[in-house]
Amino acid sequence: MPVMPDADPGPDRPITYRGARRFYPFSQFLRERFGCKVYKLTVNAGFTCPNRDGTKGRGGCIYCENRSFSPAAGSRLSVSRQLEKEKRLAAERYHANKFIAYFQPFTNTYGPIEKLRELYEEALSVEDVVGLSLGTRPDCTPDEVLDYLGELASRTHLWLEYGLQSAHDCTLDLINRGHTFEEFLDAAARARGRGILICVHLILGLPGEDAQMMCQTADRVAALGIDGVKLHHLHVVRDTTLEKMHRRQEIPMLTMEQYAALAADVLERMPPWTVLQRFVGDVQGDSLIAPKWREGKLRVLEAIQAELERRGTQQGSKYSGPPSPPGWTDHSRTEVMPR
Repeated sequence: MPVMPDADPGPDRPITYRGARRFYPFSQFLRERFGCKVYKLTVNAGFTCPNRDGTKGRGGCIYCENRSFSPAAGSRLSVSRQLEKEKRLAAERYHANKFIAYFQPFTNTYGPIEKLRELYEEALSVEDVVGLSLGTRPDCTPDEVLDYLGELASRTHLWLEYGLQSAHDCTLDLINRGHTFEEFLDAAARARGRGILICVHLILGLPGEDAQMMCQTADRVAALGIDGVKLHHLHVVRDTTLEKMHRRQEIPMLTMEQYAALAADVLERMPPWTVLQRFVGDVQGDSLIAPKWREGKLRVLEAIQAELERRGTQQGSKYSGPPSPPGWTDHSRTEVMPR
């Protein structure tokens, strides 16, 4: 039978599984690191993006409307007040003991180093916040910022989340990312060796991409021995360029079954130690245009697990990249997680 999570994970929420799994979930990684349930709290620190302010472009990526995917978008509270508010809610609903401050909307390393230091240190000053996760772009992590993040990683748990989406420059150009795959490779290489954990965001179902191209993206990312991956399905939300393309019937949308198969393709190619932080995209409020799957997020997770079981494969089955990192123990397939 497919393995089901104990509760609706929602965006970036820890997932606890019963029984054998065929992938390495974020919930297990956090329990191994901290010995308790750890929950990510989304923070809006008031950043913008070089693809919006004119530095790289205007309007952002063709699918981007931050209000649709970030519950913190638009908040005017200070970082610490946002965290205190969200912490109380997460402790009551999810019984979390520790928290990671997730700087999510827009580009959260895009600013003067003094501003970054002030905001990150404020987040870490909140009781029971044990780490940071910083959503950013490959072209917004200069060496000065990485030097500071390396120092920060020596005293707290730190994830740097790069929005890559695809390894194909033709796709990156089409979706108006404003950077190349080579820029991502450079950013990842410069972050390596500083103690910073790197998570890469990938979108499945982007315009013009077939299954072979998506698998090529997975292979290229996997070859880097990356620490974490977030998978998203392409979705269309209001007030985006993608909405206009969708209404002109220019964008084929994935079914849930197609997405589950593609996600399984990606998981097979990822190193067994790569942490799967997210398995499916999420939209806030009523801004979703398409696809409107009848199945909820739990059913999508179940479908991915079932597809791997049907194939008789698991995360890492087709991985042939660098060897595992020192100290890695592969016990993610058979361990039964405590409820």
